[in-house]
Amino acid sequence: MSMVHPGPRAAERVQARRAALRPIHGRLRAGQTVMQAVGDLFAAHGCKGGVLSLAGVRCEPMRYVLPALSTDGLHAAWYSATHAPAGRWTIDSATASVGRKDGAPFLHCHGIWSGGGDTAMGHLLPLDCVIAEDAAVSGLGAAETWFEALPDPETAFTLFAPQGGGDGPGLFARILPGEDVVAGIESLAARHGIATARLHGVGSIDHIRFAEGHRMDCLATELHLDGARLVQGAAHVPIEVVDIHGHIARGTLERGANPVGVTLELIIEPTGETP
Repeated sequence: MSMVHPGPRAAERVQARRAALRPIHGRLRAGQTVMQAVGDLFAAHGCKGGVLSLAGVRCEPMRYVLPALSTDGLHAAWYSATHAPAGRWTIDSATASVGRKDGAPFLHCHGIWSGGGDTAMGHLLPLDCVIAEDAAVSGLGAAETWFEALPDPETAFTLFAPQGGGDGPGLFARILPGEDVVAGIESLAARHGIATARLHGVGSIDHIRFAEGHRMDCLATELHLDGARLVQGAAHVPIEVVDIHGHIARGTLERGANPVGVTLELIIEPTGETP
């Protein structure tokens, strides 16, 4: 069974805006929610949107959800009840797309965290997770390009979509449901004359096939890119991903076999490097 969304299929299957990307470095302060701290950091850099790694951040409380099958008869997938593990948890790896929602900073984060001898992955709830210790973080931001949380008629979700733009070499993008992730990245980059880049993103894939031969046979997943790159126009896309049962998988996406589930938010950071 593949994912079927309730609304009309959008004609444009990849949305993209140019971006002048700048480095973001700083500290998230203890006692703030993840959302407050990230919003303050981006404001201090004069940026409205971007991407941030939360690796090394410790939270107490930690709150997150897993992907889940939908029971409302409308959405193609949904979220689990909130997971509220006790104690202090360390974010081992996580990618946060940063933008705006209802006039305020907002973020969308998938990652892996550990605490009390356990490891879990999911969709972080940034308004409910509190930073337990000051933590150094880094990422990329843009002053004139951002992700905006907007109603999406096709999926019936409110989703991040790229907004703004300028003359910068980078890209903020969203790949829509059903489009192959690897091929979509390659064609998007080619249209914008980008051959070599680092790729940052979060999203979902409907039934995942890995180049290494394993798979994740699940309709609803939550993933983030893990060291993904574009080299001479070819996308190499390792991911970390969790399914509805909390099972975690890692691997490199097989080309032509991995359709976007609900969304894939992407920032393409051209490097100009020679492989």
